[in-house]
Order: sequence, then C-alpha cells, then structure tokens
Amino acid sequence: QVESLYPRPGWVELDPEVLWGQFVGVIKEAVQAAGLHMRQIAGLGISTQRATFITWHKYTGKPFHNFISWQDLRSVELVNSWNKSLLLKVIHVIFTVLHFLTGNDRYLTPSFLTFATPQSSMKLSWVFKNIHEVEEAAKKNNCCFGTVDTWLLYRLTKGSVYATDYSNASATGIFEPFTKCWNPTLCNLLSIPVSIYPPVKDTSFNFGSADSEIFGVPIPIMAVVADQQSAMFGECCFHPGDVKLTMGTGCFWNVNTGEHLFASHKDLYPLIGWKIGEEVVYLTEGCMSDIGTAIKWAQDINLFTNVDETEKMSRSIVDSQGVCFVPGFQVSVNDPYLCASFMGLKPSTTRNHLVRAILESVAFRNKLLYDIIVKKVHIPLQTIRADGGVSNNSFVMQMTSDLINKKIEKPANADMSSLGAAFLAGLASGFWTDKEQLKKLRRIETVFEPQKDSEEYRPAMDTWLQAMKRSLHW
Repeated sequence: QVESLYPRPGWVELDPEVLWGQFVGVIKEAVQAAGLHMRQIAGLGISTQRATFITWHKYTGKPFHNFISWQDLRSVELVNSWNKSLLLKVIHVIFTVLHFLTGNDRYLTPSFLTFATPQSSMKLSWVFKNIHEVEEAAKKNNCCFGTVDTWLLYRLTKGSVYATDYSNASATGIFEPFTKCWNPTLCNLLSIPVSIYPPVKDTSFNFGSADSEIFGVPIPIMAVVADQQSAMFGECCFHPGDVKLTMGTGCFWNVNTGEHLFASHKDLYPLIGWKIGEEVVYLTEGCMSDIGTAIKWAQDINLFTNVDETEKMSRSIVDSQGVCFVPGFQVSVNDPYLCASFMGLKPSTTRNHLVRAILESVAFRNKLLYDIIVKKVHIPLQTIRADGGVSNNSFVMQMTSDLINKKIEKPANADMSSLGAAFLAGLASGFWTDKEQLKKLRRIETVFEPQKDSEEYRPAMDTWLQAMKRSLHW
C-alpha cells in the first residue's frame, strides 16, 4: 500500500518513485517467500488501482507531476462548472434525440453525460490548465498519459512498451466503451489532444518482457488489468448476472452484463471487464468511497486497537443507540461536499456504539447500491461473491446478507485482485487452457445466509438516511 500524499486540502497524490520501488520490492519478496527463483516465473500479471494517473515526457521519461489519485478533489469546481454548463445541456439534447431516432444504446450514455471527480477526465483537464509543461509537451507530441498500469509497464520495459488494457482504459471516463477507443469528442470538448493516450491492448496479452536488469532475468508480462475487474475475474464471475462485491478502501458492486454494454442514468457506470481475443465482457458498476478508509481512521483515533475487535465490539450491544455515522472523508460520486459526521451522540454513547455505527453504515450503503442494481439492471442476478479486507468482518457481511435477503459467498482468500491478475497471466502463458479450469480452483470459506428479516433494520436505516440528508452539500 503506497502512502498517499496530501499537498493541499482535497488533493491526493502518490509519489511515482515510491510506487515503483514498492512494486518491484513486493514482487521480489513474493517470489522469495514462495521459495522460487525469478527464472521459474512463467509470466507476470499486473493488477492496479484505476483512474489514478500521471503524465510524463515521452523521451526523457520524467514525470511532470505526481500520480493524481482517483480520490483527489482538485477538479471539483471544474466538474461542477461543466455539469451546470449550457454546452453539456445541448449535448444531452442532441444525443437524446439520436437515441430516440436510432434506438442505439451507444447514444444513451452521452445523453446524460455528467462529469465526476473520481474520473481521470476532469483532473487531466485541470493538469492541462495548470501545468504549463504538460501543455507544451503535448503540442510537440512529447506527452504521455498513463494510469498506474501504463506507468509500470513503461518502467518495467525501460520505456519500450507504452500501452494499457481495455479494463483500465474504460475506467478513466475518457474511453468510449461502445467503440472501444479513446473518445475524440470528449477530448475536443476538454481541449486534450488524443495523441497523449496509450494504445489499448487485450487484458490477457503478451505485453513484452520486464528488462532483465530489474529482476535478473527477463520476465514476460502476460496480463494487465484494473483492480475491480481483476477481482471479478479472480472470483470467477464469468457469466451474465454474476455479482462481485469488493469492500476495501472503497466499495464496488460489479455485475457481469455479458456481451451487452449496459448504460444507466447516474448511479451505475458501464465498464469493459476484460478482453481476451475475440471475447469482450462488459460490467456495470456501482461504487462508494470511505469503507476501509473510515475503519482505518477509527483505528487511528484509538476507537479500537485491532480491526478484528470491531466485530466483537459491535455484537456486544443490541444496537447503535441511534448513533449514525455518515462517511465522507473522501470523494463522493454524488456529492463531493458530503460531510463525514457522527449524529445522534448521547452521554451514554460508548466506543462500541461508534464502531457499530461505522460498520452499520457499510451495510446500509450496500443495501442502497444493491436496490439500485436490482431496479436498473434487467438481468437476473446470480451468485454474489464478496472480497476485500472488510469482507473479513462477519458483522458487516451478515448484516448485508440480511438487508438484501441474499446469500453471499466469501472466498478463502480475500485478495481477489491479485488472483485475477494471476489467472489472466496464466491463461495468456498457457499455464491454464480455459476458464473452466479456473473455476475448479475456487475455494469458498463462508456462505452468509439471511438470518433476520430486513424490515427489522428499517427504523435504524431510516434514521441513518435522515443523517445522510443532513450531511449533504456541506
């Protein structure tokens, strides 16, 4: 986990050199811990955080700035300005008419296009407006744009490979998933030259080899994939209707929509899950921030010592005594000004009530996102599989299962992003021949089944929803 930098309020950055050093170090440690030698590695799969990006000089390789995180809020004013603009309203009208006349879903997404701070598009626009070097380099065709995967590929191959994959590209907000190319209309709208973007390759693909100086031997790079799509693949959610719930730093609900790209107004976001040869699998995603972040914050201020304590603390009381926690430390997709807060505090409130309120907020938000998915995704939902660090908390898992009235499978290994990258690399290198072999490797640790009627939670959830409303537009 690379430590985030906060140079100004709302800004969230990562040091590219620290990220690079930790990336190489983790691979070396993993190989050593497994009792292997680098020459035994058949292929490397890379799973990375999405939408966090950097720009650098094409020939010197020197970054123009630190990585700008998906959590960064520097583009808030720009986002609000664009979303209220007359030009965007005109675009909505044009594409609404085109969709009505043609029935082509390709025109549906731009018909309600809105910008959001987690996307790379507006932050990249901010970079072009505020970092003169980037604009000048782009004019001379000397500027490279890359998400974390592209930067690592570039460094691993000493600059000889400049590329990304479809899963990472589709999460930037700049890539058109219907046409599978960088969106020239959007780039023109934001005055960003299309020439800065990397070529887009298959997810499971031979990207070249890591330079032998880095690991002692050249290692083929056989897969590049975004973390949420990788977790989906690691969970073997290969069929339409399969659902993956990742609860880590943030929370992500992903639904496999097969060969159909599902476009939704607000709330859900269409993505390319992976591309392997001729197979393209699409996902729709609902997300929320401040899951693991809120729990870590609670630990940092000594509400508990060890994360494992939180489950016991929450079960030691019958309810949160009306205390509600509203997460909002970082960017909210719907309201970047959402205020993180505790409400309903009383003289009798204890640490246990505060911790339980934090965990309940995770389950309540899971319920909200699940209901949106059921309402808007017209595909029968199949198995729900959870992963991520917070999935180890059985209080959150059981309460979520109760609220949505569905079984939730939890794998033996909660880190599915790494496993998904390994699966994709193994397929590309011929270690496995098809996805059926991967299904046999799945190990389920626990299945959470509904134990309480969701209506029993109604009073507490209604109170929490009231607290949410009071925290908006801070």
